[in-house]
Amino acid sequence: MSLQPTFWRRPATAGLLVTLTIAGFGWHGAEARTVHHRPQTASKAADKRVVHGSNYHPPYSAIVIGNHSEARTAHHHPHAVRQTADKRVIHGPNYHPPYSAIVIDDNSSQVLHNENADEPRHPASLTKIMTLYLLFEQLEAGTLKLDTPLRVSAFAALQHPTKLGLKVDQTLAVEDAIKGLVTRSANDAAVVVAEAIAGGEAEFAKLMTQKARALGMMSTTYVNASGLPADEQVTTARDQALLGCAIQDYFPRYYHYFSTPSFRFHGVEMHNHNALLGQLEGVDGVKTGYTEASGYNLVASIRRKEKHIVAVVLGGTSNAKRDARMRELITRYIPQAVTGRTQTSVGKPRLEQQVEPGDTSVGNL
Repeated sequence: MSLQPTFWRRPATAGLLVTLTIAGFGWHGAEARTVHHRPQTASKAADKRVVHGSNYHPPYSAIVIGNHSEARTAHHHPHAVRQTADKRVIHGPNYHPPYSAIVIDDNSSQVLHNENADEPRHPASLTKIMTLYLLFEQLEAGTLKLDTPLRVSAFAALQHPTKLGLKVDQTLAVEDAIKGLVTRSANDAAVVVAEAIAGGEAEFAKLMTQKARALGMMSTTYVNASGLPADEQVTTARDQALLGCAIQDYFPRYYHYFSTPSFRFHGVEMHNHNALLGQLEGVDGVKTGYTEASGYNLVASIRRKEKHIVAVVLGGTSNAKRDARMRELITRYIPQAVTGRTQTSVGKPRLEQQVEPGDTSVGNL
């Protein structure tokens, strides 16, 4: 559905304390192993695939974004099912994660399309956009450089796929970490970055949430750096659109990494999960994500003839359907976007605010 243009950085409802079941969009390649947050877990052989029953209806949400699978399927049910990295999940005909979507005109800060954009969803590997945001801050400050070696801990090496396959006490250059995150959506690289910046993933997640508040992402909470399944890790399509705009406004020197088509690491070619890159005119990033609970998610940035929109789709039922929906949104709403900025250029004084840990008083701008 389309709405009359409205400013999109409005305050979001704070204090969402609801337990959510969320299923996401389809993406290319699983990135997180299936995980169930229940007392009992069971493993199935690697040659088995998950088939949902006729009444499986996870919640869905979407916002215009990129397409591709980034995490292995995760089911929040009594029994956990683990699959090898080369297996894909076969969803039943009634797999319908909760859907939400939003399309933002970045030049005017107006909402061109809004469908459940403020409903809570799981971000899956869209989480890595914020992980990279904090890494880009370190590069801008000079604390880290692109060739700085980052140590791989045992905890990082043990992360579930998708991953680079890093080994304990190995080092990973910052630039390789960036490329591994935007292409492979590597969970081990995400933890390496988190530990290098904050000393541990839990502390890093606090910094991520604090930064979200500073950007006005009042409905987003992070508990890990990768987007692997976690009940407490929630966001909205609107918040992800805000982040998609902010990361390129603040870090134009580094945003180009999101358009990296492929990355060769230790002799292995890793392709970007965003299938719209190079296939749809004007798409220059940003990120895909998937878990069983989130569905297939995508945040996409599109530039055509001085027009710029950021779109988010959350809760796709497959990579292909998520991408098709994104194409529809882009085709429909890019003609409605204005040419050139009608608002003051986005900058830190307008978007970011200083927020003390635990402060939830700052609203969306």
